[in-house]
Amino acid sequence: MAEAPGVSSRCGFVAIIGAPNSGKSTLTNALVGAKVSIVTHKAQTTRGPVRGIVLSGASQIILVDTPGIFQPKRRLDRAMFASAWDRAGDADLVALVIDAQRGLDQSLDPLLKHLPEVRRPIIAVLNKIDQVAKPELLRLGTEVAAIRPFDRVFMLSALTGDGVADLKAYLAGAVPKGPWLYPEDQLTDASLRQTAAEITREKLFLRLHEELPYTLTVETADWKELKDNSVRIEQTIFVERESQRKIVLGAKGQTIKEIGSAARVDIAEMAGVPVHLFLFVKVRERWGDDPERYREMGLDYPKDR
Repeated sequence: MAEAPGVSSRCGFVAIIGAPNSGKSTLTNALVGAKVSIVTHKAQTTRGPVRGIVLSGASQIILVDTPGIFQPKRRLDRAMFASAWDRAGDADLVALVIDAQRGLDQSLDPLLKHLPEVRRPIIAVLNKIDQVAKPELLRLGTEVAAIRPFDRVFMLSALTGDGVADLKAYLAGAVPKGPWLYPEDQLTDASLRQTAAEITREKLFLRLHEELPYTLTVETADWKELKDNSVRIEQTIFVERESQRKIVLGAKGQTIKEIGSAARVDIAEMAGVPVHLFLFVKVRERWGDDPERYREMGLDYPKDR
């Protein structure tokens, strides 16, 4: 593992929390310098914790991109909510991401309510500053600083990269001294199978509309390396009703073909080899109540209240 000569190494966990659609996954990818967390325009795209690994000098920063924090209703919502707060409590540092376009709106209420319970250093990150006029941004910065004594307040655009380097440099100095936990060429702790399933779920989110993406999940059932150095992958998309299966398939299977084609390109880029992707859609009623599905997503199965 690389380490700057004569400089003691640093390594620590940074939990990235925020309301849905505040740009946490985009920020994680920007800091890592590669796509490790899926990004869509829909809220609650991230379900389980996604770890992105950032190197800066002698520091290794392990980012934990958590599900967007919101008022939970369904069992899956409660699992995502609990996961986000668990990661915040376990991290060395917490970064609260705020959508500068939305400002301090009601989407932040569940966060601000529980924030005093987090006994860790907390920084505020105002994201999407490229979409906000400077006078409005300065006013928002004052409002954010009044919420609580944050260790630092950063203003950046994860999408354009403006201000990301300053945040990265700060995190590199803020994580505690200690040995690195991962090899220097590793960008995430997720397996290729898990990442491939997440890529396909991203394409489903982008292609489908309304509530359907929240009632489906994707699992990589088979991953076989072939003699020609390509990979054959079989994935299963689980939905809860036959009517949903028909929507995913589309007329004459056109929708699932488009989703598979888009996913195959990204998976091949991620794996670095040609990919043969086969998608199957199965109905599994009430999969959201199956503990095994939660383990696949890296979530704890919440008991009934």
